[in-house]
Amino acid sequence: MTTAPEQPRRGRPATITRERIVDAGIAMGLPDLTFVGLAARIGVSHMALYKHVPNLEALKLLVADAIFLRWDMPAPQGETLENYLVAFSASLRDLVGRHPGLALYMIRRKAQMPAMIERIRAHHAATANAFGITPETAGRLLSTVAFHCIALADTVYSRTEDGERPIDGKYAADIEAEFAYGMHALILGLLSTRPSA
Repeated sequence: MTTAPEQPRRGRPATITRERIVDAGIAMGLPDLTFVGLAARIGVSHMALYKHVPNLEALKLLVADAIFLRWDMPAPQGETLENYLVAFSASLRDLVGRHPGLALYMIRRKAQMPAMIERIRAHHAATANAFGITPETAGRLLSTVAFHCIALADTVYSRTEDGERPIDGKYAADIEAEFAYGMHALILGLLSTRPSA
């Protein structure tokens, strides 16, 4: 879904806020994000945008961080740990599928912003509390599931230069089923090898 850039207004220049930058960046998508394009979308000059974000990498990091923080991550409650990890991986798969280019920022620790890291730690603690496991065990389980899910989703939902994705076409349902099966198999394997509490 592409939204039209905001039209320049007469009079006072548009206010550049973090929220406007992020919203426009998400609408453009990480692979297509440029300073000039984002500035045009919010109705300011790209030089004005540089006063708020120092470079393109920082801009992409800001947008990736916001995508992650806006993610409606499923809460760890009211089910088995196995079922929760399956639901978590499905939600994460959908997040990466909707936002091409996000995987790089989620997997690279150097690219993770403090708010992203804090949300991950809080999620590990909540999962540990909900299922009576140690935070370290919760962290290992969630991190392993997340790493493999993100990498696989990035491959399955990536686009070629002509815009095609492996998930498109007549085999899409088969690929989705294999994805879900593979993630569930990984989760069962992880749970079978974790130490008893």
